[in-house]
Amino acid sequence: MDLVFFVSFLFYFPRLHLFFSFPWQVFSREELEMIAELCKKHDALCISDDVYEWLVYQPNKMIKMATLPGMEERTITIGSAGKTFSLTGWKLGWSVGPAPLIKCMSTVHGQSIYTCPTVLQEAVAHGLEVEMERLNSKDCYFNSLPAELMHKREWLAQSLRDIGLVPVVPEGCYFMLVDTSPLGMHFEDDGSGRSYDYRMVYWLTESKGLATIPVSPFYTDEHKHLAAKFIRFCFCKEDSTLEKAAAKLKEWKESLSGSSSS
Repeated sequence: MDLVFFVSFLFYFPRLHLFFSFPWQVFSREELEMIAELCKKHDALCISDDVYEWLVYQPNKMIKMATLPGMEERTITIGSAGKTFSLTGWKLGWSVGPAPLIKCMSTVHGQSIYTCPTVLQEAVAHGLEVEMERLNSKDCYFNSLPAELMHKREWLAQSLRDIGLVPVVPEGCYFMLVDTSPLGMHFEDDGSGRSYDYRMVYWLTESKGLATIPVSPFYTDEHKHLAAKFIRFCFCKEDSTLEKAAAKLKEWKESLSGSSSS
């Protein structure tokens, strides 16, 4: 699911290019090779955000950009302890790449991060050592987590379809985008200037007890309208929580049916 950016880091990386793939899409080898060829053709750097590298659902395969011919020397690969071990409160991560690029990354890092607990770093290092040693076992956390979440993904997707929503089933990560436009719901402009997805999210939270996330903040002002009818669900939850969510979705569906019949 290489979330691939070609970016400019101030004067350190003066070449500016951008490719973007949402984390619910896992790039195929052919797609990655196409991007790699563009990098080499335009002498562009690749910052590959691989924080969800262990949350890829079958039959998709994780292919790292830096492993492609000619890309190791121009790619910085970013990893995340929070995403890897489901410890999002541990704000730890890492970057891997050629020494000249990592030197620039270290300069940026030193000016933006002021605390990084050593004990947490040691815990993450130990976790990586343990799981890599049993990588070929089904008991490895890197294998058991996507297997567990794949079931939750299918459950949530079907619950959303049952109410008439259109889920974008992710190939990786634990977020699911949902197109709400088929419901044709209308929300009066409250004068706040908030977009439709914001008003939908607030209404779901206050009226249905369902906490979701608006999608338009991830877009520039020019393109916010593209995400206006989409909201985001998270399915890395206990089964009991998903069951409650399914019940609330069913209740919502029944209320919509009652409104349409009346």
